[in-house]
Amino acid sequence: MNTDPHRIDPEPPEPAASEPALPVGEEAANHGVRAAVDAYIKASSADVSEAPEEAVPESAPPAEPPLPSQEELAAALTEVRSVADENRDQLLRARAELENIRRRHANELEKAHKYALDSFVRELLQVRDSLELGHSAALEETVNIEKLREGTELTLKLLGDVMDKFGVAPVEPLEQPFDPEFHQAISTQPRADLPPNTVVAVIQKGYTLNGRLVRPALVLVSQQVA
Repeated sequence: MNTDPHRIDPEPPEPAASEPALPVGEEAANHGVRAAVDAYIKASSADVSEAPEEAVPESAPPAEPPLPSQEELAAALTEVRSVADENRDQLLRARAELENIRRRHANELEKAHKYALDSFVRELLQVRDSLELGHSAALEETVNIEKLREGTELTLKLLGDVMDKFGVAPVEPLEQPFDPEFHQAISTQPRADLPPNTVVAVIQKGYTLNGRLVRPALVLVSQQVA
């Protein structure tokens, strides 16, 4: 109780409004609906879990091919033997042909070695014929020295032509610097008119065959005058 005349007591709070209570019959109906829904959900879950899985049909094994008959096997064997005989015959023919080629090449190589100088000999024969004619003329009592000299010069020219034709060249290094690859010095000679190591005389000509030395030239070489 407020004893202070100036104090004003606050008014008591109003009670909260409560939800209106459902009638007894309507509440029972809602409860029955929820129960029916729960039962339906449980039944559906049980049906799904208990439903058997659909079986996957298995594929049928492939059918085995039929075995060939004896007639087919015999025909195949005959065909294989025919092909084998034909291949063997071709192999034997090829081997025989290769052997013939090898023999021909061997014979040609042997002939090439044996008759390599055939053309050179043919050209050289005419030089010999000329020399024999000159020798016969020189043996005559009425020999003409002038004609014999002319014949000898023609023979030498003929021999030079044959040598040139087959790549034989003379080495004539007169008054040229001494070259030990193509010259062979047999003596030295003091010379004031030529530089040292100069060929002053050719005692014997040298010759080359297609640029390769066959015989060096025998020469005399100049020496500085003391």
